[in-house]
Amino acid sequence: MRDTLELLAPARDAEVGIEAVNHGADAVYIGGPAFGARDKAGNSLADIERLVRHAHRWHARIFVTLNTILRDDELEDARRLAWDVWRAGADALIVQDMGLLELDLPPIQLHASTQTDIRTPEKARFLQDAGFSQLVLARELTLAEIGAVAAAAPRATLEFFVHGALCVAYSGQCWISHAHTGRSANRGSCSQECRLPYTVTDAEGRIVAHDKHVLSLKDNDQGANLHALADAGVRSFKIEGRYKDMGTVKNVTAHYRQLLDRVLEDRPGLRAAASGRCRYGFTPDPARSFNRGATDYFVNGRQRDIGAFDTPKHAGVEVGHVTRVGRDHFDVSLHEAGAALNNGDALTWWDLQGELQGVPVNVATQLGGRAWRVMPNATIEALKDLRRDAVISRNRDMAWDRLLEKKSAERLIAVDLRWSATADGFALELVDADGHRARATVVHAHQPPKDAARNEATLRENLARLGGTIFEARRVELAAPWFVPASVANALRREAVAALDAARAAALKPLPRAEPLEPPAPYPEDTLSYLANVHNAQAAAFYARHGVKLIEAAYESHERTDEVSLMITRHCVRWSLSLCPKQAKGVIGVQGTVRAEPLTLVSGGDRLTLRFDCKPCEMHVVGRIRKSVLREAKAQPMSFYRTRPAARA
Repeated sequence: MRDTLELLAPARDAEVGIEAVNHGADAVYIGGPAFGARDKAGNSLADIERLVRHAHRWHARIFVTLNTILRDDELEDARRLAWDVWRAGADALIVQDMGLLELDLPPIQLHASTQTDIRTPEKARFLQDAGFSQLVLARELTLAEIGAVAAAAPRATLEFFVHGALCVAYSGQCWISHAHTGRSANRGSCSQECRLPYTVTDAEGRIVAHDKHVLSLKDNDQGANLHALADAGVRSFKIEGRYKDMGTVKNVTAHYRQLLDRVLEDRPGLRAAASGRCRYGFTPDPARSFNRGATDYFVNGRQRDIGAFDTPKHAGVEVGHVTRVGRDHFDVSLHEAGAALNNGDALTWWDLQGELQGVPVNVATQLGGRAWRVMPNATIEALKDLRRDAVISRNRDMAWDRLLEKKSAERLIAVDLRWSATADGFALELVDADGHRARATVVHAHQPPKDAARNEATLRENLARLGGTIFEARRVELAAPWFVPASVANALRREAVAALDAARAAALKPLPRAEPLEPPAPYPEDTLSYLANVHNAQAAAFYARHGVKLIEAAYESHERTDEVSLMITRHCVRWSLSLCPKQAKGVIGVQGTVRAEPLTLVSGGDRLTLRFDCKPCEMHVVGRIRKSVLREAKAQPMSFYRTRPAARA
């Protein structure tokens, strides 16, 4: 197990990735031109190369997502893209489709995407033995389960999501979007059916919940668990959000950089995966960025309050309450003295039915003290249930947004400087905090100074002027009492800094590609259903090589048109609604009367059945593919793997 901790931040484009590095990321994951699991977050090879150049100065790494399942006719394009990304300098590929491992790939490190559904020690051990260096674990794992995976796969680095939106399904185990819209989450185009409101009915047709977002979860927040996660074996701490805006990535990355730095202070045997320390022009606060509330999900065991059932929107941070509603305005008393509202802010409140309402602020005027008058960007009549004493939150803060639009961080590497005399001039040696060294010399006469103290102070000041570089002076040692013109000292400093930059670049080696075991490690099962997402013949060949005897085609092949599990999740609607049989144990009068019967979800014309597998404590959302999706698929024929015995693959 490696001794470094890596903060892994998302980037929708190169600019966001650069700021993620500046704000403390040890690595950034970003989509390439195609085949990423966020199809609207693609980037050109030129932009990836630009991000790589920036990140590598701090020895931060760039991981490119190539993590959709692929059709047969896409494999060659994916292979060429892998080579292009490697030539652009990327450090690793994040992969879902095992067919890629059957191709001629460049010598780039491979990471197993969370879409590969890594929940068990056996699956993790297999992927390690198949040639993956880093494993992105399922978000649903507990600390004990993470520890078991770490013990089973000691040669692989374990990566775990610590912040951001949660998919309610085990990643890679959701086909509701494809069944209802033809947009496959496994191919980067999820329609987020899980964020819709549903009416829940029981086996007798009685309404259990009406128009609630029962499949919508709060956002992941493992900030309080980082020490425990590190102790369990996690070495890469991942922030979700390749669709997130610049301000959010800056804010959340800075927040977790500070938290991980505390972990490193408390764990002397661990160190940061990249160089430099960050200074911020703001106080990071993830609550001020888009979120649906916070949960640490299953890390500390099953929790009841993990759902964002009332709304999938960002309610914001509570700021005050309504004191008066006028004809064209309303007045608010803010909780904090000195707080302010701004023109362009967005305010929210909950109506009497428990639905989130909101309105932008046209003009905000301070009335005195904590009292503010708001002229909304809507008529008062249109503001549903806005009333006296209603709690007001803010989900857009213009002052905060403007703060993060500016330069908000700098990341600097500490360096020690030693100035000395040579036989015919002077030398300047630099040693950075990582131990990299550089030396520059100049031929110049040795002249005694007129004012020794002033000469020393001026020389120290000139040598320590590292502004505009990625370095900052930690110590300056002067071992030569001679007078040196400022122009000579400055030129030598610039030359030494350039040499140190070059030394750091030369010291950065490619991440090693793990070699798969030979003979091939056997897959933990000998039969694969559509749940394995095998969508091309090369993926089938991969599993056949590893001992699988029967391989079913991916759901996206449309071979399965019957009712199947369209989602498998550890989230349990029955548990969240206090209807689980396990919750009834010991309650007088209900023992033996509460059973895990199916529930039904209804949204528009769609009906889904919830079935409960109580032994592993999982829920299956069952349904079938829409006929309209099948008709559209038939009109656009595709090449993909068909179910067959693996021996014939």
